[in-house]
Amino acid sequence: MSRGERETLLALQRALTEEQFQTLKYLLEERLPLAELRPATRPGLCSLLLQRFPGQALRITADLLRQIHRHDLIRLHQLPGAEEDEDPGEKGEAGGPSVPSGRGEEDAGRQPVSLPAASSPPSLRPRRLTEKDLIQIAQKLGKEWQEVGIGCLGLERSRLDQIREDNPRNVVMQSFEMLREWRRREKQEATAPRLHACLAPASLDPEVLDLLQSFQGD
Repeated sequence: MSRGERETLLALQRALTEEQFQTLKYLLEERLPLAELRPATRPGLCSLLLQRFPGQALRITADLLRQIHRHDLIRLHQLPGAEEDEDPGEKGEAGGPSVPSGRGEEDAGRQPVSLPAASSPPSLRPRRLTEKDLIQIAQKLGKEWQEVGIGCLGLERSRLDQIREDNPRNVVMQSFEMLREWRRREKQEATAPRLHACLAPASLDPEVLDLLQSFQGD
């Protein structure tokens, strides 16, 4: 079984771009020792997952693949939960009318039990953006993330330069760290409507603003 797991894990990781692989490793930083994780190659990461999560490596990998929107790999290799990934477009959009409100992650308790998520009163205080939200936004920002950070978010150029040095050749992680910096500064005000207002004047991919709009329905 372990041999089959390893072969599947290796096939999954080889199907990722280098940027996606580095993002996958980043999302594992709270679960694995950094000294072993950061230098790990694809085969090395397979070994780490099998050693640290015996019997659970494929399930954990499936959860990570959902976060980087590789639902195709989950279905292709029939990973745990593959039957729930038949329509990844729906799973990536918040507030869909057919999704029960009880399955919300952080803010399910903020809504009355009888009230569907899609019809939440606009007067409710928007939730703070999560790291999962930020990684989805970062995947769409592109190479102009520093211009966004300086011109739209009011971040210091020196801090953005440090982020770029800490995450070489990985634009998604650079964007993600920039957004985390903004979220730390804004604290509870780091909401989708606030970020939408900051980014609206910029010439960004419309999908960025559409994604933020979808988060406002959470």
